[in-house]
Amino acid sequence: MPKDYINQLSPYLFWDMDRELTDMDTCPSQIIQRVLEYGTWKDWKLILSYYGLDKIVNVCRSLRTMDVKALSFICCISNTDKTEYRCYHTKQSSPTLWNS
Repeated sequence: MPKDYINQLSPYLFWDMDRELTDMDTCPSQIIQRVLEYGTWKDWKLILSYYGLDKIVNVCRSLRTMDVKALSFICCISNTDKTEYRCYHTKQSSPTLWNS
């Protein structure tokens, strides 16, 4: 069953990983973060149906980094405050030129 979900996600999300070895249950934080930052609406609906909103929010709360737009989206969709997320408090000390 998890393989059915991973194979339906956009292939470009896993450009650096072997999709045959990737599992929805062994690396949920990596999958959730990639879908939130680079995925399509279809990808979002797939992970939402697999993990559920509560698990997605809990995983996102523990992420060290997250795109600002992805953080805003997850806060909006889950009605949570951005201060509840680790990535909000651990800003990059030397932001790149395009993120400053």
